[in-house]
Amino acid sequence: MTRRVSPPGKATLSGLLAILLWASLALLTTATAGLPPFEVLALGFGFAALAGLVLVGLRGNWAELRQPMSALALTTTALFGYHALYFIALKRAPAVEANLLNYMWPLLIVLFASFLPGVRVRGMQIAGTLLGLAAAVILVTRGSGIEIQPQFLPGYLAALGAAVIWAAYSVLNRRHAQVSSSAIIVACAGVAVLGALVHAAFEQTVLPTPLQWGVLALMGLGPVGIAFLLWDHGTKHGDIALLGSLSYLAPLLSTLLLVVAGQAAAHWSQGVAIGLLTLGAWLSVRRFK
Repeated sequence: MTRRVSPPGKATLSGLLAILLWASLALLTTATAGLPPFEVLALGFGFAALAGLVLVGLRGNWAELRQPMSALALTTTALFGYHALYFIALKRAPAVEANLLNYMWPLLIVLFASFLPGVRVRGMQIAGTLLGLAAAVILVTRGSGIEIQPQFLPGYLAALGAAVIWAAYSVLNRRHAQVSSSAIIVACAGVAVLGALVHAAFEQTVLPTPLQWGVLALMGLGPVGIAFLLWDHGTKHGDIALLGSLSYLAPLLSTLLLVVAGQAAAHWSQGVAIGLLTLGAWLSVRRFK
């Protein structure tokens, strides 16, 4: 039986929904303060895998999880490698510079997508993505300067490596368009196991509070579970260049959620970032004749 593929517009919308879900990750992460990062990684992906396996079991369609080893290796390596390098970057470099280098991944997606057969990256999409990058710079630095210091080079490289891994995965994932997006559940289970092994080797276990257990479960269902499934579908069948351009919505919406929740202060830079992102998104989606 041939598997039904959704139209490109609906697949692109799936990727956009993933971006919106990722915007909630920073706010949820604030509730896990005190928990080691790889413990959070293992539990978050563990909940995602558990929920996914339950849903597949209820449908009784275990064939959805079948996939070539190359597809499983790509997804597992990308999911674990990205998060591992990002955690290392935050430990080895100042958060501002680490986040800025990490936010190169949307721009890299647009650039990498231009090498895909049958994918045309329009000039306005590149312009819109650059405006998104400018918005991210202003948002993260709050309009102030940044200082690159040689002693933090390992952290900088880790942050850039995380960006390259995620961008490359998002583009290379299109080679496995025939694989059901539900198969990412297996990769989530693999990431949970790898995270648990690293946690056991290098971290001290901290028992989560009842509230933190709830937050970890919510993370697993939303920005870790459903979001990655939606992104998988979007990158396989949607407009990958447009998704790269719109990905800069994630840091903006994440910051605004923190402000609304009282976890961050409002700042003029957020207004400027909104303006730049709005213009960038308009340029990215508009088709000029």
